Amino acid sequence: MTTPGTDERLREAFDALASGVRADPEAYRRVSAGWRRRYRRRRLVLAILAAVVFAAADAVGLWALSQADPNTHVIFSDPVHQPVGPEQVDRIGQP
Repeated sequence: MTTPGTDERLREAFDALASGVRADPEAYRRVSAGWRRRYRRRRLVLAILAAVVFAAADAVGLWALSQADPNTHVIFSDPVHQPVGPEQVDRIGQP
């Protein structure tokens, strides 16, 4: 363990070390400006990355849609029934 003499010597050494340190009045302002600058840069990079991902997804989607065959019916894949004559009309609901 430590003796009381050791504690006193450590306290005196730290006091001597602390008395030699001079505080810079502009240090906080300078460091705070650096933090704000990095924060703004981080947000800008994130916004650009989100825009690039969004644009890439749109481009891939448009490319996939442009590669589709226009004659292929995906939603209405049932064959279209044409009425044979004017007396045969397919109706749904009331006339």
